[in-house]
Formats: sequence, structure tokens, C-alpha cells
Amino acid sequence: MSDSALVKLETAVFNSPKYRHISPELVRRIGREELGKRPRLKEATKATKNKLHQIGGAYLDSRPDYGRLLSQLQESAKKTQFLTSLDTSQPIIETEFLATCRTIMRQHSSTRERLPILDEFYSRIFADLPPIHSVMDIASGFNPLARAWMPLAAHASYTAYDIYGVMMAFLQNSMRLMVDEADAPAQIAAQRDVIGQPPTERVQLALILKTLPVLEMVDKTAVSRLLDSIQADYLLISFPTRSLGGRGKGMEQNYERLFAGWAAGRGWQSQRYLFDGELAFLVETGR
Repeated sequence: MSDSALVKLETAVFNSPKYRHISPELVRRIGREELGKRPRLKEATKATKNKLHQIGGAYLDSRPDYGRLLSQLQESAKKTQFLTSLDTSQPIIETEFLATCRTIMRQHSSTRERLPILDEFYSRIFADLPPIHSVMDIASGFNPLARAWMPLAAHASYTAYDIYGVMMAFLQNSMRLMVDEADAPAQIAAQRDVIGQPPTERVQLALILKTLPVLEMVDKTAVSRLLDSIQADYLLISFPTRSLGGRGKGMEQNYERLFAGWAAGRGWQSQRYLFDGELAFLVETGR
């Protein structure tokens, strides 16, 4: 494989609007692997795009107009006063801002699937946690927009990573609308290929929602490397129990076995939650 072939592959990928904003490190790594398997540039480029679609493109219905979405959030934020509370027994008040967050989350299949259970999902899980002061959201998609549903401690930090640069720039501005001005710098959204560069910063809670099966599909060693790298007191790991097409196919049982395999030998203490459409495990890592 020549360097010029890799450059041509990257150029072809980034010339496609669908993949223009994906992490260059991820494109380069996948492209290098595919060129090593296939002698023809056209075939390697197609295989790279297919893999990128499996990782991210399949979950976005379209290319969002992030400028328009941010303007909508800013307008609705002006009409909303945010109050924080650790009392998970109190229902979320559906303000105009939160309604706008819900609307935006519908554009990503992962967060759209969670919307019917959003209140229950975080209230049940956080009821079994101590006050959480720091969160890391791995391969986040639009999930940082659900921050307001998470009963975090006052002045909590929130760091989100995903492969789409333009999405993370939008989320960086969006998350800062959810907190007091003094806490805004602790709300971070950044583009990152978590397979090639697993995060290692220390946090209380790492969210890995419906992500691990996708990572394993790309790289069979990715899940173990990620789980070895994360420095968190707690992990919230979840899996879909239905496909994007809405079929179950025994997914709950399959993912339960996968989780057990990944947890084996790690000394974890875990609690299982089953929601409509999502299986979750709250892990106490002992780290």
C-alpha cells in the first residue's frame, strides 16, 4: 500500500458530504486497513465508506442543519430557567427548551429510540448512584442533549466524544446553554476516534450507550482496549434490544452474553436494567 493511495482514498471519502465531517484519524485508520485487504483503490474506498456508514452514517436520518438547530435551542433557552436537583422522585418539567432537545434527538436513531423511556431511564439508574460530579459520554451522538434529564450534582462537568466534528461543535454550544455561565467551561464536546485513541481522563461516570457492538464490528480488539483504558468509578453500558428496523431477533440474550464475556475477570459489580428497547448495565468498576 502506497501513501499516495491512502491520500487518494481519504480525498474520495471526504469529498462525500456524508463523510466530510468524520474524524480524519478514523478514516485514515480504516482506509489503511482496507487498502491492505484490497488491491484496487475503488474497492478499498467503497469498503471504507461502508464501514463508516455502519459506525455512524446509519444512525443519522439526514445531514442536520446545525446552525438552525442551535438557533432554535438558543431561542428556547431564553424562555427557560434551569433548576438543578438531586431529588429523582420529582418529574421533569417539559419546558420549551427540553421539548426542542427532544425534537433534535429524534434525528439520531439511538437517541430517538430512547425518547419514550427517557425520564425512566435516567431516573432509575441515577437513583442507584451517588451524586455524580463528572460524566464522560463516549460515542455520544446527540445524547448530551439529554443532560437535563440526568440528575447530576451541582457544577458537574460533562465531556462528550464522537467522530463527527460538526456535531460536536454544535453540542459544545448546546450543552453550555444548559448550565450556569460559571459552569459552561466544564461542558466539553470534542471530535475523537475512541477506537484509535481511547479516553483515559478520570471521571465518576462513563456513558457507553449502545456503542460497544458497533466498535467490535469495526475492530475485534476495540472493546477490550476501550474498557481497559477508561478510568471511571462507574460505567453505564447499554445495548439495543431491537434492530434499526424494529426487530428483536434475540438481541437481548445475545448482548447479555457479550456483556458477561467482556465483564469476565474484571472484578466488576453490575446491576441490570431492562427498558423497552434497551438493556443497560450499571457497573461499579472498583478503580
